[in-house]
Amino acid sequence: MDSPAAFIDRTLRAEATEWRTWADGDASVGGLRVYGASVGAVRGTVRDALRRYGDLQHDEVTAVASELWSVPVLERRLAAIVLLQRYVESLTGNDLTRIEGFLRDARVADLIEPLTVDVVRPLLARLRGAESDRARRIVARWASSDAESLRTAAALL
Repeated sequence: MDSPAAFIDRTLRAEATEWRTWADGDASVGGLRVYGASVGAVRGTVRDALRRYGDLQHDEVTAVASELWSVPVLERRLAAIVLLQRYVESLTGNDLTRIEGFLRDARVADLIEPLTVDVVRPLLARLRGAESDRARRIVARWASSDAESLRTAAALL
C-alpha cells in the first residue's frame, strides 16, 4: 500500500479538470503548479485518505503534511493544510517551526490565510505556560520578518 501522501497526490491528479487548470491559460498560481482539483475535492481526498489509513499520530501527521508541502503544487499544499486543520489538537508549539517554513513558502494568500486562521490561531489559543510564551515570541517575530507571507500571517493573528 502506498503512503497517505502518495494516495492524496494520485487522487488529486485524478480529480483535476482541464477547465479549472486552463481557465486563465496558465497552469500555475503564484509559481505553484495547479492540478485543477476543486477545494471540495481536496477536502474529500484528505477525508478518504484518513479513512483508508486510519487515525494518524502526531509524527505521521506532520510527516505527511511535510511530504505534501514539499512539491510546489497548490492542491497538495491545500491538502497539507486540511490535514493540519483536522489534527490541530495534536500539534504542539514545536510545530510552529515547520508551519513557519510552510508560511515562508506559501506564495499565495489562499494558503497563508487558512494555515494561519485555521491552524496557527487555534494552536496558539490552546498553548499554556512556557510553551505559549515561546510560541507568542515566534509569532511576534513574524510581524517584522523579511518574508511578506509571515508579516501577513502575523497581521491575521
